[in-house]
Amino acid sequence: MRKVLDTAAARRMAALLAAAFAPAMTLMLAACGSGPEPLSIDGAWVRLPAVPGRPAAAYFTIHGGPAPSTLIAVGSDTAIVTEMHESMADGMRPIAEVKVPAGGSVPFSPGGRHVMLIDLNRGIVPGRTVELTFTFADGTRLLRRAKAVAANAAGQ
Repeated sequence: MRKVLDTAAARRMAALLAAAFAPAMTLMLAACGSGPEPLSIDGAWVRLPAVPGRPAAAYFTIHGGPAPSTLIAVGSDTAIVTEMHESMADGMRPIAEVKVPAGGSVPFSPGGRHVMLIDLNRGIVPGRTVELTFTFADGTRLLRRAKAVAANAAGQ
């Protein structure tokens, strides 16, 4: 009989310890994780031109990985020419590269940085997707799909 009581008591003790240490173990395992997030891009969308034949504009957010990186180009097989630009009070200026800090975020948004898609394929209409190729100075290339929206529509 003593052995049964000891086993039952041991099980209760084990259950109590597990309940007491579970939150701490969860936090420690989360902290160990798989390391920093990799370089990524999300929220990509393209605003189509109000007047056919004019450039479209692509917007997105770049999330830096474990090391700093530099975006040097954004291309698309649906546009003849792509150019990175930055809007300023007196107009726009082209930008050759964009520094992305490790762990930081760099938005390309209306009224700020954007990618001009010049001579966009006229078959791209609202609701279709445009594939964008992001090229970084270290040779990394990321492909993302961007949803096309009408000129007067709000982005993502």
